[in-house]
Amino acid sequence: MTSPDALSLDALTVRYGGSRGRAGVTAVDALSLRAPGGAVTALLGPNGAGKTTTVECCEGLRRPTSGTVRVLGLDPITDARVLRRRVGVMLQDGGLPTGARAGEVLRHVAALHDDPRNPTALLDVLGLTGHARTMVRRLSGGQRQRLALALALVGKPDLVFLDEPTAGLDPQSRHAVWDLVRGLRAGGVSVVLTTHLMDEAERLADHVVVIDGGVLVAEGSPEELTAGTADNLRFRGPVGLDLVDLAAALPGGATVAETRPGTYRVAGAPGAPLDAATVAAVTAWCAAHDVLPEGLTLGRRSLEDVFLHLTGRDPR
Repeated sequence: MTSPDALSLDALTVRYGGSRGRAGVTAVDALSLRAPGGAVTALLGPNGAGKTTTVECCEGLRRPTSGTVRVLGLDPITDARVLRRRVGVMLQDGGLPTGARAGEVLRHVAALHDDPRNPTALLDVLGLTGHARTMVRRLSGGQRQRLALALALVGKPDLVFLDEPTAGLDPQSRHAVWDLVRGLRAGGVSVVLTTHLMDEAERLADHVVVIDGGVLVAEGSPEELTAGTADNLRFRGPVGLDLVDLAAALPGGATVAETRPGTYRVAGAPGAPLDAATVAAVTAWCAAHDVLPEGLTLGRRSLEDVFLHLTGRDPR
């Protein structure tokens, strides 16, 4: 049996400003999407895409200009009191009480719920046990981030909104958070995740929604969004290789790009996977130019590749 949607948006539109004949700014434009129940949904988009406004509408913090929003089947504004007990929201750093101790804050929020998680156990899972008596203002950025996550989860929500949950975390803490998110999903909790880390979305999400300019540009599972794309060869090398010269050495219409400084991607011609001749041409060119291609791998496009293709490469 299919779980009901945790989140349902139909023609959501939000406009800012606009008076005396001025049209104002449309932050979200007739956006319709679904977040399946009991799954992790990643809401992705570049800066200014409308993600924050969309999530604020879902959390009942902003009233839409038009359209409908349903969270666990309820209206986030008129049913706010009911949803407050069922929905966890990860606060940004500015929303934490800086004058209290970390453990006290978590125990206080836990006491507001009928059947909370054990605060001590949650602190331990997130590596905060040793900082339970530390004033919030004295926590590092990563520690405050983990405390905000604990506060979102302590009430055992049916749905949790996680905004950049691993921003600023070290690798150990990041993996601990990922394991926690997987555990939530295994327990039937719905998760709506906003992140700029495409590898995080690809690892965690069952369903991905990409918005840009306030409109839906793609949705599906990570596998669906990356399926049917040409194979890619990736390697690392010195920054600023001569891509024109390298491309000229490649057979069959293959292309090459420096996706980030010192990281290169060779793609086959549209509709054609890479073949052994192209791989050989790349390694031969590298050898001729005294370049050691580190981390050379062959595979399909990543979610980051698809995201950049959909939303462009220019910084926002």
